[in-house]
Amino acid sequence: MLITPAYAQVGGGGSDALVSFLPIVLIFVVFYFLLIRPQMRQRKDHQQMLGQLRRGDRVVTGGGIIGTITKATADNEVTVEIAEGVKVVVARHTISTVLTKPDPAKSSGSAPTGGGQQQAPKGLGGLLGGFLGGRK
Repeated sequence: MLITPAYAQVGGGGSDALVSFLPIVLIFVVFYFLLIRPQMRQRKDHQQMLGQLRRGDRVVTGGGIIGTITKATADNEVTVEIAEGVKVVVARHTISTVLTKPDPAKSSGSAPTGGGQQQAPKGLGGLLGGFLGGRK
């Protein structure tokens, strides 16, 4: 006959199974530390940032609209002023970043002296601003 019978190998196969699963376990460990853990930390930081939103914060929404928070109406909604007199209500979770925070008010009742972060000028400039009624 040309085909020889195959015989099962006799011996301890328990350590071979452990060694064969070791690379899979190492891949899951690497994925945890390189992908899952940083993503969980980023989500936690974003939730903390959303919880600290206050009136006067300049924010960027998920759609790229830059505006100033004028009122936090509910736990999941904020009112954002995107131009003079133009206010929109956006979902809180769609705010992607906070650009600047307002200066904290002094306890003596006096106005802040401008020692904080510099604010961008109001109004729109350039070609788009001309179409939307901004500065010319």
